[in-house]
Amino acid sequence: MSGGFAQDWEPVVIRKKAPTAAARKDEKAVNAARRSGAEIETIRKSTAGTNRAASSSTTLNTRKLDEDTENLTHQKVPTELKKAIMQARQEKKLTQSQLAQLINEKPQIIQEYESGKAIPNQQIISKLERALGAKLRGKK
Repeated sequence: MSGGFAQDWEPVVIRKKAPTAAARKDEKAVNAARRSGAEIETIRKSTAGTNRAASSSTTLNTRKLDEDTENLTHQKVPTELKKAIMQARQEKKLTQSQLAQLINEKPQIIQEYESGKAIPNQQIISKLERALGAKLRGKK
């Protein structure tokens, strides 16, 4: 053997990675540990197998909702405002869609205001006042 090289015939052991926490907890690993006599620690999680965590916080909210007898609805266009818009529009001889074009809104919005289905929006009401040249809101 020239050059000073010597062969090393010692066995090289290549191991797999250490098992992850989930793998250590699986049934096979636990049984293997039992067979080899290793110590096994069992810990029961406080909320394991129950639905307590999900239901405990919602009971407060559901109780509040059950006790709340108030009927909540959106504010609707008052009758006086509906009539005022219609009268002012008809005096100017405008259709709903013409009025909508004047204030840069969809005709559907004028329909909703005149039928009383719309939720009052002060910006739209002030646009209507300017376009129709009439005071639609009460004296403020």
